[in-house]
Amino acid sequence: MHNGAIMPTEVRHLVDRDQAYPLVRLTGVLNDQTAAAVRSVLLDVLADQPEAVVVDVADLVAPRAGSTAVLRDVLDVTRDWPGSHLALCGAADATAWKASGWPVWPDVREAFAALGEPERDRRVSIDLDPVVGAARRTREVITESCGRWDCPDLTGSACIVATEMVNNVVAHARTPMRVLLALQGDTMSVAVRDRSPTLPRFAGPVAVTSYGGRGLLLIDTVSARWGHLELGDGKVVWARLEPDRTAMPV
Repeated sequence: MHNGAIMPTEVRHLVDRDQAYPLVRLTGVLNDQTAAAVRSVLLDVLADQPEAVVVDVADLVAPRAGSTAVLRDVLDVTRDWPGSHLALCGAADATAWKASGWPVWPDVREAFAALGEPERDRRVSIDLDPVVGAARRTREVITESCGRWDCPDLTGSACIVATEMVNNVVAHARTPMRVLLALQGDTMSVAVRDRSPTLPRFAGPVAVTSYGGRGLLLIDTVSARWGHLELGDGKVVWARLEPDRTAMPV
């Protein structure tokens, strides 16, 4: 315990979700000792699939050479999913942060102005328990969302992917889960977040005589891309769907 002063190896964070996009304020020193904590905070925010995230570094001590590597890593591992727009603001010396690959703005106001207004009704999330019927409920939400978004050609593939992901949580992870859907242009993402650290393993096609093991093969077949994001308290398994890929029969 300490008296409230920020120690040299500590970073504090405050996440403000009452903005157009989540705003993460970081305070302290970004160095080798604090990089992992910063990474964990940012990935946790991104795991809710926001359209954009703004990070205020006004009270984060300017990094030495190489200190921004953690921000570059966050950018790289989330490029395909959720593919959120990322922005830094408040840097006294913007040049020092350029290596992160994030756009840097003078202050919060300018960062939000550059991002513009969020797209409305392009993201859906539902929280489910790991019970029988969870996959059916997910398919209902997907069918309704695809109809509202006028992309019925993605419904079949999205239902296949979500069914496999959700059933895997019910059968193996056995934790509460969050199902996330998003429409980005003409592509759609389906993701499931759970509280298990066990990561999916895909070794390619399985023998026709084998029992099980086809869930990831189905996801791989109907998805343009898929993968996972490791979190401090579990993971997200995600898939990106494109309209020119034909869904297999369920």
